[in-house]
Formats: sequence, C-alpha cells, structure tokens
Amino acid sequence: MPSSTVIPVLAYPDVRQAVEWLCRVFGFTERLRIGDHRAQLAFGEGAVVVAGASDARRPGGSGVSLMVRVSNVDAHFEYARDAGATVLRAPASFQYGERQYTVTDCGGYVWTFSESVDDVPPSAWGGELTGATS
Repeated sequence: MPSSTVIPVLAYPDVRQAVEWLCRVFGFTERLRIGDHRAQLAFGEGAVVVAGASDARRPGGSGVSLMVRVSNVDAHFEYARDAGATVLRAPASFQYGERQYTVTDCGGYVWTFSESVDDVPPSAWGGELTGATS
C-alpha cells in the first residue's frame, strides 16, 4: 500500500491505457499492477489508484472514491458508523494485507478506510511490483 494518507481512486474504461497516459503526460510512476483492472501510481510522496470502470463505486457512477490509511480500522469504523456514515462494506481483511471498510458520506462520496495488517508480497496475491517503491 502506498504510504500516502489519502489516496484518490479514479476509474477509467481502460486501466492500461490510463496508466500509460498518466505516467507519460503527468510524470506518475507505476508502482504496482494488479491484473488488468487496477494499478497504484506514485508521484513524489503522493499516490493515486487507477481502477477499471467496473470498480466505480460512487452512487451515480462518477468513478471517484477516496482511500484513507488509518491506524485502527475497526475503531474508526465503529466511530464513523455510529456518527452516521452509510456502511457499504463492514471491516474485512484481504489477502493483500489490508483490513478495510467502505462507507458513503453525507454527499454520497465513497470512502474506503484501510489499515495495513500484514506485509504480503504482491506476487502472493496476483500483484506485480512495477516501479516506484514509496
């Protein structure tokens, strides 16, 4: 997972084409490739996730969501749920070493909060390190 605290997730119809364009035109560096449906790009201390259009999670299909790294995803989830966030997915642990939950905010934007719980090499779950390591 990139070390950035807030990570935009942008959906494109063709992930490979978008990655190539963003790297060539804006100077991003591909960090991690996950099949043909997702990639992590780095730029300085920042990061962006490029997702396939089918990963567009925002109601209304804008293809924009945000990912935020937290230190205790379960406590954060309980607080957000109790404070009024609409739960789309309760906390769950994933094979790539992240524990995450997803909610919508008062404006319908989708937020995924993520905690690194295990350091799993991308090759163990189908990912491929491709470049920048930050």
